[in-house]
Amino acid sequence: MQIGYYPGCSLESSAKEFDLSIQAIFKELEISLKEIPDWSCCGASAAHYLNEELAMALPYRNLLKAEESGLDQILSPCPACYSHLKHVHEEVVKDSHLLERLQNLVGGEYQKKVTSKHLLDFLKKDVGFERLKSSMKISLKGLRIASYYGCLTRLPGVDIDDIENPVLMDEILEAFEGETIPWSHKTECCGASLSLTRTEIALRLTRSILESALDKGADCIVVVCPLCQSNLDTRQRDINKKYGTSYEIPILYLSQLIGLAQGLDFKKIGLDRLIISPKKLLTQKGVTLSPSP
Repeated sequence: MQIGYYPGCSLESSAKEFDLSIQAIFKELEISLKEIPDWSCCGASAAHYLNEELAMALPYRNLLKAEESGLDQILSPCPACYSHLKHVHEEVVKDSHLLERLQNLVGGEYQKKVTSKHLLDFLKKDVGFERLKSSMKISLKGLRIASYYGCLTRLPGVDIDDIENPVLMDEILEAFEGETIPWSHKTECCGASLSLTRTEIALRLTRSILESALDKGADCIVVVCPLCQSNLDTRQRDINKKYGTSYEIPILYLSQLIGLAQGLDFKKIGLDRLIISPKKLLTQKGVTLSPSP
């Protein structure tokens, strides 16, 4: 199986561990990822604040590049990238004037043949739970996981799960025998977009999420968004200093936990790149690290 791949800016830089772990688990699943040739930034998350045409033209260009290279499906792990690509595709399908406008701006005619996929719906619908289970070498049994979706289900164009109570991540983790917990903050905003401009708000929101997860006995929080991961992972020390708390809860990408279940190398899936190391937790929970870091 082959699918087009749009890593986006984050997975090429600050969220490199997301890219590493996705590449690794897909290799185990015998799925080939073909990167869109000459892809560019999709405009997330600032372009729509500055220029409507630019916010549309950037995703349009990537859709056009994918189509020109013969890709009919593309996987976009970052929720913002996925939302932008899918939203623009849907808009040009129903608005011929917008399509013409973008064609003139970008200089290419998009035939509207590309389907955008997010990691969650691709794993469930295209890969399937049985195939995921068959790749498992190490059980995640005993690991209590808080699946954190953040704003994913509320983004424009996103319709992969229930808006208020999404379950796709939970179902995928349970295929690897992980114990997902019911909790109140799975779709609460972490304030990542305010992380630099209104840091105090981001700290307050992030603290609330961490507290809710720990209150339900979570060992770790699992995410599929680079902004959420960065905010929840890097802000814990600032929160501890400001509020006198002692949070030290690992924030893992879903693909990293899948990689662990597949018995993949600790560094190969980027677990050594996290601020809050999961090494101690995983050892305590009996999740084998291969090889020992």
